[in-house]
Amino acid sequence: MFRNLAANLVLHERIETTEAKAKELRRVAEKLVTKATRLGKVAFTPQADLKPAEKALRLHATRLVSSFIQRFGVRTNPGGEHEKIDLVEKLFTDLARRFEGRPGGFTRTIKLGPRRGDGAPLVLIEWVVKPEPKAVAVVEAAKA
Repeated sequence: MFRNLAANLVLHERIETTEAKAKELRRVAEKLVTKATRLGKVAFTPQADLKPAEKALRLHATRLVSSFIQRFGVRTNPGGEHEKIDLVEKLFTDLARRFEGRPGGFTRTIKLGPRRGDGAPLVLIEWVVKPEPKAVAVVEAAKA
């Protein structure tokens, strides 16, 4: 269950779940991001630019993370199209770069109130640092 929750958190970057599951998911997700961030710049440097020793470090960390979460996830775009995303690569390229230099505390939980039906407390768990909007990144890249 926590493998699927962690994969969905990496894929969607925020999920709604019960408070008890979110508290345990936080431990799992923080360990996954820590594995990626401890590599430093090796985590998000293109493979062709790495030395053989750095490739070995990255491969080892990638295999450790792959043994826990599934490799690919499918996200449905607003247009109804399905997009296949490499979760491990997203963890190492996007999330490692986003949390570079941060010592911990990668997730936050926001209480939403009781769930209708059984009254279980619901929370929204998400990454603390938001991704850059793609449109802003494209405009800034065009200016440079």
